[in-house]
Amino acid sequence: MKIHGTILLLIFCNSLCAQQNKIIDEGNTFYRQQQYNKAEDEYQKALQASPGNRIAKFNLANALIKQNKTDDADKLLSGLNIKENDNDIRSKATYNEGVILSQQKKLEESVEMYKESLRLDPNDKDARENLQKALLELKKKNPPKKQDEKKKKEQQQPPPKPKISPREAQQQLKLLEQKEKQVQEKLQKNSQTGTPLPKDW
Repeated sequence: MKIHGTILLLIFCNSLCAQQNKIIDEGNTFYRQQQYNKAEDEYQKALQASPGNRIAKFNLANALIKQNKTDDADKLLSGLNIKENDNDIRSKATYNEGVILSQQKKLEESVEMYKESLRLDPNDKDARENLQKALLELKKKNPPKKQDEKKKKEQQQPPPKPKISPREAQQQLKLLEQKEKQVQEKLQKNSQTGTPLPKDW
């Protein structure tokens, strides 16, 4: 799963912003050269100059993800997702949170992040693809029970015994007692006469 590595850059007119943009540009150069620790340093410098710089925060989070510092990256991305009004940054931050969660095998949470990213940017193909991948992995992890398995279990279980009311049970018991009494009487008569009893099938 790839992260949104889009390096965001805003151009401002004043010199402070120009200086910050230069630092971010240097970080972006290191990022493209896969020197993520140097990129991290540059983004940190930009944040020291302007702690609210959302571009530096987003890019720093990406550099941290590349260095497997996912906890720190997640904190930055969560902050961007909550505080930002810009749906573009929020959708990318939410998407990258989903990537982190997917890497940590927290599939249910990653699915929710990808869905949120798609709500913010319905045209994000990467979010859609990663959502499908996460759902497939989740389905493999928790496969639905098949109909055949249910039928086998039902066949293995003995059929439930019909329930009778206490009154019916009492009546059946009385009938059995009467039959037993009749059989006992026949036995006594036959033992006195010596004739064998017919089999009662």
